[in-house]
Amino acid sequence: MAEGQLELAPGARKVLADEVAAPFRAEIREAVSKLGGKGPKLVGFLAQSDPAARKYAEWTAKAFAADNLNFELREVEEGLLEEALEKANCEPEVHGIMIYYPVFGQRPSFHGGSHDDYLRDTVSPFKDAEGLGHYYRRALYKNRRFVDAAASKKCCLPCTPLAVVKCLEHLQVYDQHLPEGERMTGKTAVVINRSEVVGRPVAALLANDGAKVYSVDIDSLHIFTRGRLVPATDGNSVEAAVRQSDIVILGVPSEKYKLDPTWVKEGAVVINVASHKNVDEKLLLATRPGVRYVGQVGKVTVAMLERNLLRLYANFQDEVGKGEGGHFNLV
Repeated sequence: MAEGQLELAPGARKVLADEVAAPFRAEIREAVSKLGGKGPKLVGFLAQSDPAARKYAEWTAKAFAADNLNFELREVEEGLLEEALEKANCEPEVHGIMIYYPVFGQRPSFHGGSHDDYLRDTVSPFKDAEGLGHYYRRALYKNRRFVDAAASKKCCLPCTPLAVVKCLEHLQVYDQHLPEGERMTGKTAVVINRSEVVGRPVAALLANDGAKVYSVDIDSLHIFTRGRLVPATDGNSVEAAVRQSDIVILGVPSEKYKLDPTWVKEGAVVINVASHKNVDEKLLLATRPGVRYVGQVGKVTVAMLERNLLRLYANFQDEVGKGEGGHFNLV
């Protein structure tokens, strides 16, 4: 075995984000070419010094330049961010807005929830390229897939959760022979993270497609099925949930957390969405036959961000800059 090459159990393989993102990036470049080679504009707001957030901003800028989309990074003080967002909501040349989180973390807001939750809801749904504001969150949890009564304009979905879905589709975990909304029927997943940005939306997306989803937070274990969230019974544990899962999503924001790879069943798909490696990938791939491991999804996430921007442009280009969407009525 060559130096640095992973030792693999039979059928095990590591899946790179590049191979998942590539066809979407090609579609995006083709779509931009049909717009005359000048794509719509995204403005990203950076109001903190988190290295991971800045790295995400750098990836965004690089990908957008390669795909002929317009990207502008605006660095603002955290106390001025709300005003900057409201201003961008009304700028006609801005077609999408995103915020690099965390800004305030779990700091509570006067308006209820966290202050970051409040900022997410400050972005107009006509420009919410991350799909994290109240309108798109509610649509996701209610399994409403279109913004118009005619069902011609699709909703945006949160970028990282959507990236997870696209990784699973790439690996043919979704059964394309079944009707939409049923393609994960019979599958069991576990999502180790229940944040409003990643874990909860991922669990809802998989459940809405028919999967049984164990949702793990620091102090609880719940089960998502379509339209329902219930506490797991006393007989369940994180280990038991992982052992029966076809899909394991890891999103713990701590370098200290490591999933025991012996819990992962043979042939499972393991996707790490955390900035830290939540599992020893060498041990996982060497000991679990048939496992398919996606170590990071950042490039797929950026491709989904680009896709959302084009969707916003197609849905609302005539209304952008008219305050809260001009004369278009969201359902």
